[in-house]
Amino acid sequence: MSKERCLPHEVLSPPADHDVPEIVLEYPDNRLLVELCGEFDRNLAQVEHALHLQIIRRGNQLVLMGEPQARLKGMEVLDTLYLRLEKGQHIEPGDIDGVLRMGEARPREGGNGQMEMFAASDVEIETRKKTIRPRTEAQKDYVKALFKNELCFGIGPAGTGKTYLAVAVGVHMFNQGAVDKIILSRPAVEAGERLGFLPGDMKEKVDPYMQPLYDALNDFLPGKQVQKMMEEKKIEIAPLAFMRGRTLSNAFVVLDEAQNATTMQMKMFLTRLGEGSRMVITGDRSQIDLPRGVTSGLREAESLLKGVSGISFSYFTAKDVVRHPLVARIIEAYDAADAQSG
Repeated sequence: MSKERCLPHEVLSPPADHDVPEIVLEYPDNRLLVELCGEFDRNLAQVEHALHLQIIRRGNQLVLMGEPQARLKGMEVLDTLYLRLEKGQHIEPGDIDGVLRMGEARPREGGNGQMEMFAASDVEIETRKKTIRPRTEAQKDYVKALFKNELCFGIGPAGTGKTYLAVAVGVHMFNQGAVDKIILSRPAVEAGERLGFLPGDMKEKVDPYMQPLYDALNDFLPGKQVQKMMEEKKIEIAPLAFMRGRTLSNAFVVLDEAQNATTMQMKMFLTRLGEGSRMVITGDRSQIDLPRGVTSGLREAESLLKGVSGISFSYFTAKDVVRHPLVARIIEAYDAADAQSG
């Protein structure tokens, strides 16, 4: 729920009056305003493009022109970003995208036409290198589920942040002392029997399939710390087959690309959960690479475990894609084709 608060700007023209063609916002700290606008006003351009607004900068004022609801939304977005800057946080294009996707503009009750600021996200994940914020409502609910439940499923298309957010929460919990180690795994389905023909030892053979997990870790922890933690076995990255026979206690465990786990592999993995551990299963049902006729363990687990206490299921769609906007349109096109053929 949003809280009543003082806004970071003075509204020089009343936004609630639909007859007024513009809103003029005046921000007190010109240094923060420069960062809010971005280099060559690129942050303002991103907001303009998304909301079909025109934003003009005049000294320490921003003039918003466009449809009434777009102006209100634009003011909300700019307020949220400015408040982050006041807290000493920096703004990246992804942060702007997240604020644009979340929150709604609301009139201040009993006020003079100003807005009640609606926080775009009250969920943050602190890591050593950056603070991660969900960019969509589905991501926000997913992160809450990761903190609340011992076993979580994240199901949806590529680019929706399923694995990225799970690893971020794992790093956060490790830093807080809630778990002793982080274990990341995925099926090496593409390798199959060809592993023996690849050069190098087993680690060198499977590392290419684990690279997305390394990339996520390096986003949250300094490289030297990742290396040290791997040497001390506080971080383990291994193919799913290596999990057999183990009991994973006091660990944050992530199984990525779970749609490529067989039924037996999925059952084996789920039953590795030990005392004090958290487990996250992520996958995309539209990208199953298993041989024809082999049932996806993710599909079966989804049907069997729904409704089981302590297990949560979070679902994502093309609207939750946080990569290049074109990725979302590609996924939507494929989904539409599948619906027609089905």
